[in-house]
Amino acid sequence: MRDYIRRFLIAWLVLVFISLLFIGGRQPQASELHDEVFASGWQWPADGVLSDCFGTRNGAHKGIDIASAPGTPVYAAEEGIVTRSYYSDSYGNVIFIKHQNGTETVYAHLQERKAAEGEKVLQGQTIGTMGNTGDSSGVHLHFEVHISEWTYDKQNAVDPFLALGETEIGSAVSSVQPAEGSNTIETASLLLADDNGQPFAAAGRNDESAGRKGTAASETMKNSILKPPAVPAAEAREHRLRLRQLMIAPGAMRRAKKQLHQYMK
Repeated sequence: MRDYIRRFLIAWLVLVFISLLFIGGRQPQASELHDEVFASGWQWPADGVLSDCFGTRNGAHKGIDIASAPGTPVYAAEEGIVTRSYYSDSYGNVIFIKHQNGTETVYAHLQERKAAEGEKVLQGQTIGTMGNTGDSSGVHLHFEVHISEWTYDKQNAVDPFLALGETEIGSAVSSVQPAEGSNTIETASLLLADDNGQPFAAAGRNDESAGRKGTAASETMKNSILKPPAVPAAEAREHRLRLRQLMIAPGAMRRAKKQLHQYMK
């Protein structure tokens, strides 16, 4: 009996030791990925208004949505290699880019694709234009970030705010680094209008990443953002020109790092 207990304890200790080795070996990889994602200085993939965030629709929305005018340039958030460039019934015209830090980004519902599979693209390079193709209900860019690679079930998807910085639905975002000291935040009511002062953009409600319609609460929020009052044409043009000078709310990077730490637990 004693011999049996002794063997059991030895086996248990060996199992614990192996588990600790495995955990200890994996954690640095997660930390390295965290550092690389933030150290690389990713840029927003388009100018526009944030119309939906990661994790909405009961957790089914695995990316963020940026709404703007048809044909708005879409940029590579970081340099990398185009792994896919094709048309999908759900994503519409879509481009996938693999980056040096191991992540893969997705740019969906494009009006036009301007990067081919296998092509190396630089950060900030125009890879397409914003559109309303595929399973989409309005002109916008659906942007996803995946650890390692994209999978159909989106099991590797992470919040793009971890790389871009955090902001709120209805805030304007800019692909260009803002001027130091600026903390300007614009709203959809000033930006989602054409030259005649009429709203032109609406966030998609049924991306491939979602798999279901949004909740009543999220729909109400989007409707309040995406149906702004008309503004004079000159004022609308002025605000679009100012878009590249915008900055994400202060403290965004700190909150994004906290989110990543929670995800890695």
